[in-house]
Amino acid sequence: MTAAPGAGTETKVVLEAENLGVALPIDGKYVPITTDVSFSVRRGEAVALVGESGCGKSMTASAIMGLPPRGAKVTGRLRINGRDVLDLSPKRRRALCGSEIGFIFQEPMTALHPTLRIGRQMTDTLCHNLGLSRSAAMTRAAELLDLVGIPRPKDILKGYVHQLSGGMRQRVMIALALSCDPSLVIADEPTTALDVTIQAQVLDLMEKMRREFDVAMLFITHDLEVVGDFCDRAVVMYAGDVVETATAAEVTRAPHHPYTRGLIDAVPGTGLERLVPIGGSVPQIGAWPEGCRFAPRCSRATEKCAIRPPLEGAPMPDVRCWHPLTEERT
Repeated sequence: MTAAPGAGTETKVVLEAENLGVALPIDGKYVPITTDVSFSVRRGEAVALVGESGCGKSMTASAIMGLPPRGAKVTGRLRINGRDVLDLSPKRRRALCGSEIGFIFQEPMTALHPTLRIGRQMTDTLCHNLGLSRSAAMTRAAELLDLVGIPRPKDILKGYVHQLSGGMRQRVMIALALSCDPSLVIADEPTTALDVTIQAQVLDLMEKMRREFDVAMLFITHDLEVVGDFCDRAVVMYAGDVVETATAAEVTRAPHHPYTRGLIDAVPGTGLERLVPIGGSVPQIGAWPEGCRFAPRCSRATEKCAIRPPLEGAPMPDVRCWHPLTEERT
């Protein structure tokens, strides 16, 4: 994969999360769901949030969107295009959705309205965020559908979501996400519900759109193969915490955290070798171990790991582990 526009240069930072945390009210007290999540995404760059289900990827994305669960407390700092947004009013946060942040959902059948025509859903977005007339919005909607490779866009605008295939529905979602020229697009497992062939087509389209629009993209996934093919950098999360940050190539070819290594070993290969699953499961909310959160599942864990979290004192930068893998990265 070639580098994103501006890679290696001082391209604009679109999204910056610093010690971002989300806590939910449970049994009368706030219980942390994610803690100290820090990363950034530059214009034209694709950054992956990677990890098993329940590790905090989607919760982090909801906090960035300003749509956390009811009653949630979001802490830390969050900047979008250099502006702190956590202290904005709910109305001003909502105004960022669509105009500055686009979202590609995992399942368009539930994200798109089943009883409204595609054209109505797209023109409502364009009229609200860009102030276009209904006629101008309809023209723009047809142009967007054509841009994402949908044939007969004017006919599609007259139809409903149930009349489209899975790949076509996801193309509509991509068109909607890009419709108001956002600087950041968040894609939450956008290819999970698609077969392999359609998945490849959608990823190729997203890559093309990212470069054509020079948009920053936050890609939420559990699939490290997709990370290696599509993304520039990866942020690996476990139990609500960031455990490793590196380029996508480094993470997929020479991971330093045992958890990242476990994720790679659990991916089906092309041969007949047995998969190596990660033993155990992600700890429940509010039941994180006292030391390293991955220690109970880690073959490299020692007594030190059980009692002391590997934060600033860890021996390797950008890897939260007392005993990281030392394979040299190339």
